[in-house]
Amino acid sequence: MPTAPTDPAPTDPIRVPDLSDRPHRLSVERAMMTDTHTVYVAWTEQFDRWFAAPGSVAMTAEVNAPFFFETESAQEPGTPPTRHPHYGRFLRLEPSRLVELTWVTGRGGTEGAETVVTLQIAPHKIGMHLRLTHAGFYDEATRDRHESAWHQILAHLDEVLTGSA
Repeated sequence: MPTAPTDPAPTDPIRVPDLSDRPHRLSVERAMMTDTHTVYVAWTEQFDRWFAAPGSVAMTAEVNAPFFFETESAQEPGTPPTRHPHYGRFLRLEPSRLVELTWVTGRGGTEGAETVVTLQIAPHKIGMHLRLTHAGFYDEATRDRHESAWHQILAHLDEVLTGSA
């Protein structure tokens, strides 16, 4: 005898990483000449437009949804670029206001640690203000390397979104 369909199981709670043994964090701020919606979409739907290697992104902008993408760095002429995989999942999404996600990379990146990137987006005068916090590094050297990189990455994002890249 067939049974009646049942309601789907309740959604599992979001498991936020425990960063207590990885206390190092950074914060980078940038004013941009674009709107908050454009930045939100760049981080949730268009990673391959400005950061990830084209064709490498598997991402759905939903809380608790995992994502994957690769970045590539040039090596010597005539050699293939080095691929750098990035993994994570979305923790919080507030359209045009907030993106929070876990961020895991390997050697030279987060060293395998599941870190947390929080992007706060707010309108500001003739554009918007972005504050990126990246928490959960094992040591200061890794944090400092990421802080330097985030300044460059956000400058590149700004150039791409304003058409000056």
